[in-house]
Order: sequence, then structure tokens, then C-alpha cells
Amino acid sequence: MAFFRTLIWFIRFWLYQLIAIPAYIKIRRLGRQGKTAEHDARLHQIVGKWARTMFTMAGGRVRVKGLENLVEGPAVYVSNHLGYFDIPLMIGFLGDDTKPMMAKKQITKIPGIAAWMRELHCVFVDRENPRESIKALKESEHWLAEGYSMVIFPEGTRSQDGAVHTFKSGAFRIAKADRVPVVPCVIEGTERMMKPGSIWIHPAEVSLTVLEPIDTLDFGKKEWRELPQRVQRIVSAYRAEQLKRFKQKEER
Repeated sequence: MAFFRTLIWFIRFWLYQLIAIPAYIKIRRLGRQGKTAEHDARLHQIVGKWARTMFTMAGGRVRVKGLENLVEGPAVYVSNHLGYFDIPLMIGFLGDDTKPMMAKKQITKIPGIAAWMRELHCVFVDRENPRESIKALKESEHWLAEGYSMVIFPEGTRSQDGAVHTFKSGAFRIAKADRVPVVPCVIEGTERMMKPGSIWIHPAEVSLTVLEPIDTLDFGKKEWRELPQRVQRIVSAYRAEQLKRFKQKEER
């Protein structure tokens, strides 16, 4: 069953990419013409629909909580990272506006996806190259200054065991430049849609929870230094409670 579901998903995935080419060309033209508002609205409409369709086709059932915690204006949304479906989850279900994200440079090798992500102003990071990493941070700061929010997975890679691992400081460094709010988010369930080390797609219940934003406006050096660990503790505690509830549900 997993084989056929995966096969059908990938066929539809690439068909969607082909069908969306005319829309991509039009959206790209709007950007070049400087029609930013129209570009962003149309882009989010197309890409958001694509992201939600990817979940539906894979059998993902998404529940979103805490949308009242979304910030008006630019912010850095920080989330744990469990699987490949985290990116479409954050694109398709985290509010109504276009939110660029920081992603691994390897994604640029995927035809179609890389083009759309560039149009979203996503920033690609080569973690093996310190100079490129600094450049990516500067680019992220630029988009925050332009009024966009950023989505970042500060663990730097997908968790293999479901736990929340060390949050790297880069995500919080870009928030510091403009002292924008940091909004912790918690993802649960995407690791069951495509398990670590596997290509097979499985249906699963997925949740995205947006927690209370952290106002950084009056932060001093100590608060900034402690922020990565503070946010990690918040996300980790919520995630641990989720895992506990999931285990209890399985045992019933």
C-alpha cells in the first residue's frame, strides 16, 4: 500500500510542477515589474495550495493550533524539525502571508521546488561553508528589514529520534538585527509521514502549534545569549508533552 501511495504522490507532485509553470512565469514577471503586493499574494495562493495538496495526497491530516499567536509584521518563527513534510507544512498552514524560510542548499538540486522557493525569498544555507553561512544570515536580515517574516529550523537538520536537539544561535542572530519577535512553533507527526531513512509515504495525523511570541525589543546581552536555550526549552517541553499523549493514545 505504501508503495502505491508513494508512487501516486510523486507522479502527482511532478504533474503539479508542470501544470504550475505558466503561473510561475506570471508570478516571476510580477516580481520583476516591482508589483510586490500582487506578486506575494498570488505566490502564496499558488504555493499555499500546493503545500496543502501535498498533505492531502499523502494522507496527512493537519491540525493547527495557536494561530492567534501569529505576529503582525516581521518575526522569526522557530520550529523543531522532524521530516521532509515540515517545509510544506510551514508554507501551507502558517498564516496567510508569504514567509521565506532558511533551508539547506541541497534543496536547490530539486528541479522546480528550488525555483518556487527562490521566488518565496527563501535563503539557502551551505552549513559546511562558514562564509556562505554568514552570507545567508545577512540575506535573512535583509528580508526581515523588507517586512517579511522568516521561518527557521534552528536544529539545522531533521531529528532522527523525534526529540528536540540543540538550537543553533544563527536563527536568533537575525532576530537581533531588527529586534523582531521570536515565535516558537512545535511540529508533531511529520516524522510518521516519511520515516527517517525511508522514501515511503504514510498517512498520519500532523499538528502545528504556534506558541506565544517572545518580544525582544528590550533585550540586553544576557537575554540574547540565553534566548536559543530558552526557546529550545519551551519547544522541547511542549514536544515532550505531545509525545507522552501520543504514547498514551497508542497504548489504549
